[in-house]
Order: sequence, then structure tokens, then C-alpha cells
Amino acid sequence: MSEPTNTEKTVLVLQGGGALGAYQAGAYEALVEHDIVPDWVAGISIGAINAAIIAGNEADKRIERLRAFWKLVSSGLIAPPVVPGTHARTFYNETSAAISAAMGVPGFFTPRLPAPYLMPPGTKGALSVYDTQPLRQTLEELIDFDVLNREPVRLSVGAVNVNSGNFIYFDTAGMRLGPEHVMASGALPPGFPPVEIDGQYYWDGGLVSNTPLQYVLDDEGPREDMCVFQIDLFSARGQAPLAFWDVEQRMKDIRYSSRTRLNTDRFREVQTMRRAARRLYRKLPDALKNDPDALFLDGCGCDAAVTIVHLIHRRAAYERTSKDYEFSRTSVDEHWLAGMDDVNRTLRHHDWRTRHRPDEGVTVLDLTREGNY
Repeated sequence: MSEPTNTEKTVLVLQGGGALGAYQAGAYEALVEHDIVPDWVAGISIGAINAAIIAGNEADKRIERLRAFWKLVSSGLIAPPVVPGTHARTFYNETSAAISAAMGVPGFFTPRLPAPYLMPPGTKGALSVYDTQPLRQTLEELIDFDVLNREPVRLSVGAVNVNSGNFIYFDTAGMRLGPEHVMASGALPPGFPPVEIDGQYYWDGGLVSNTPLQYVLDDEGPREDMCVFQIDLFSARGQAPLAFWDVEQRMKDIRYSSRTRLNTDRFREVQTMRRAARRLYRKLPDALKNDPDALFLDGCGCDAAVTIVHLIHRRAAYERTSKDYEFSRTSVDEHWLAGMDDVNRTLRHHDWRTRHRPDEGVTVLDLTREGNY
């Protein structure tokens, strides 16, 4: 077996999902413990915030700053549940989510007063239920934007142009990013207001796609070997609803999973064709290598080998549709530990320990899947 190349780029792809994003922070901590450090981090919404904290700090401060963020946003309810059992825990979580909705989340957002429907059209206060100025202050405290923009960790965050409806990525590979770019990626309406950047207004990238996987895979082909850790917060797979209150939850899972497995399967097909095109060009006689069609196919070809490691947050039995805005300290800590556990299970798995450079261009490792995925 051929080993993964020493030049293989490590990429973290972080889906949006609000309070569930602590799972990504835990996954990052476990990866670092295994000496796996990203060269590129791409995120949407809460994934963009986690990604910016990672890219915007020196390596020895990243976990500390991630912990500071998640400790801050979970400080609204730090008391644990006092009664055991699934039903009691569901009540605890729903109460916690109601507190977040009514009072806001520390360091993240606060309710607008007066309410937006009482504000004159065209005013800033008329466009959202919450004010996200606390998030800007938090980002400025926890992120060194000079570090973020000088790399060596590349950062890409996705947003949607409100006027055109077009998806756009703000990427340190081609521009300087500030807190407004990160906030734009997480400006989910009607909760959060659009963010103005250079005279244009932007909303949460999750309105179009809640995962930056496609952006990463389409980048220049790719032209180099990559190991992509795709850390998702919503699962496309799940059981059919049994009660009315399960319907919205299942809808949310399907909508925000953004068909990541479908995208992965499609990329595997495309990358296999790209590698075949490159091999075929090399077999052509010299007389045909300058043919325009042959040159075009060679330009589309690509030798890169990609490993995609899929990690998905698993919903607990007591979680409901409010799971992405339920910011209790108990739940945040559980999500963090779940991310660590899934990474550790993956990296102990035989398929990871014996992996090699993909012969057909793409290998997908989905090593923590269980019956409720």
C-alpha cells in the first residue's frame, strides 16, 4: 500500500449549527492531541466562528480561545439538571432554549427593544429579532486578526449576498478578513441582522448551503493531496417523525445537513474522472497531445488524491428542534466531549490506521456511523 503523501494538506470543513458547534471545538481538540493540525479551515455560521478562532490564534492558544468562547456563550445557564431521566432532561433543555430566545446569549446576541415590528422600515432595528453587537466584541477579544490574515492557516467563510442571492466566500487566500466577514457568515435571518461589507449586505451562508465542503473540493481542482475532516452538526439520515413536535426537528436536520454525503459521493465520481483524463492524456501519441480537445481534457485532469473523514454530531434522545439554540453549560460540555470521542474513535479505527493514498482518487471514511445516523 502507498502511504499518504508528506505534502497532504489537512482541511477542516465546519458546518453551521448554533449551539451544536461545541462538537466541532471538541473534535479540533482531539485532532490536535493526535498531532493533526489544519492547513485550511472553512466554515459556515457557527462553523465560521470556530474556524476564525482556530485560524486567528497561534497554535498554542487555539484550544484555550475556543474554550473561552464556549464557556462565555454557555454562561447563561450553568446549573446542571437536578432530576435524572429523558423527560426531565428534555424539559431542562427546552427551558434553557426558551431562556436563550427570551434573554439572548452572553457574548453573542441580545434581544432588540423595541421589537423589530415596532421599528420604522429601513432602520437597522427593523431587520432582526436580535442585536449581534456582543458577537463583534467577542470576536475582537478572542481573535488576533493579524494572525488570521497572515496565515499559515487559510480561512474561508461562506455568506449570501442579500440583493443578488449569490453565495460568496470570504477567503484569506485572496483578501483581508475582519470580524464583519465572520459575522456575515452567521447572520441567520430573521434572528440576526444582515452585515454590511463594502456597501453590500450579507446573510448566513446556510441559506444556500450549510457546509463549505463543495467550495473546498472545487478549489483549483483540487491540485494537491488533501485529508478533509468534514465535521457536521446535522444528519441527513434519521427516523421518520412519530409525533408532530418531531416534524420540525426532522425538517431542520434535512435542510441544514445540505446533502453532504451526496456531495461527497458526487465528488468521488468527478475526481475519478479527472484522474482518468490525466492518465489518458499521458497515453496519447505525441501527434495528438497538442489537439485542442486533448489539451482541454488534460486541463480538466487532476492527479490529486483526497481522503474525506466524515464526522457527524449524533442527536441525543432528549434533544428537540431547539437543539441549535440551547446553550446550557451542560449541553455545550456534552457536545464538546462528543466531538472528542468521535475523533478518538475514528483515529483508533482500523480503516484510519491502515489508510493509504487513494488509488481511485477519493476515499471516504465514515467510521462513527450508528443506527441513528
